[in-house]
Amino acid sequence: MQELFLSTPYQEMTSGIEVRIVPLFIPQKQENKNFLFSYFVLISNFREDTIRLESRRWIIKDATKKEEIVEGPGVVGQYPVLKPGETFFYSSFCPLKTPTGNMRGTYTFSHEGASDILTARIPLFFLRTDQDLTEHPAVMSWLE
Repeated sequence: MQELFLSTPYQEMTSGIEVRIVPLFIPQKQENKNFLFSYFVLISNFREDTIRLESRRWIIKDATKKEEIVEGPGVVGQYPVLKPGETFFYSSFCPLKTPTGNMRGTYTFSHEGASDILTARIPLFFLRTDQDLTEHPAVMSWLE
């Protein structure tokens, strides 16, 4: 799956934490007249200490400029701990009422031996119905 992230334009490095995103449209999974998008996330720890993802904050905007904020603890029910040089991968989805939109946000992390919180930016990325990567071998195995 990691080969999917090699050419993504959606990447951001903050405080030694890199976030890469690959969005895609899932045409065969329409629900309630919404357009369903998935996004793959790769988080890499380039710091010299161990970090733990504590929370997320997403800002989701559709083509009508309607904005929704989604916040919560961890990601997909997990609080990944990343030692220096480690990565964490997950995928999730976002239904939109319009065929295009965008997402961006932040993750917060605690880190070893410190009381302060690190904030890593999630890069702005675009959701479009022409992003059908379902033929990509890595995506096909995920959809099965």
